[in-house]
Amino acid sequence: MLAYIGLGTNLGDRELNLRRALARLEELGSVRASSFRETDPVGVIDQPRFLNAAAELETELPPRELLERLLEIERELGRERATERRWGPRVIDLDLLLSGQEAIDEPGLTVPHPRLADRRFVLEPLCELNEDLTLPDGTRIRDLLGSQLE
Repeated sequence: MLAYIGLGTNLGDRELNLRRALARLEELGSVRASSFRETDPVGVIDQPRFLNAAAELETELPPRELLERLLEIERELGRERATERRWGPRVIDLDLLLSGQEAIDEPGLTVPHPRLADRRFVLEPLCELNEDLTLPDGTRIRDLLGSQLE
């Protein structure tokens, strides 16, 4: 299965945080990463700028297990979701954006990621990885990005 993961960080050595997360993703399958992008925070704007990327992951893990592994990697890299403010500063954030062409809406797991279409910092690296990438409903990522640029 080909999955796409969003990565973000705005605390500590941001580039090192992303590189560590990508190295951990390589334990789950074959990884290809986008370039890193510095972006403004969304939601809570009074915080440091983010460094974002996306990764294409070829993996045998089913979506629920992949999500669990992503959360485990976050914890191991120092993220403490229980004590942080929603959309606040974080050492690492790993989001399951897409899982093949599956559409999943279960407690704790929604794929495609529910805010994917609204986040340029996600759409740009996804287009860099695969300019023909589509959502399960057939919507092209590059069309979503184009509407963000208008």
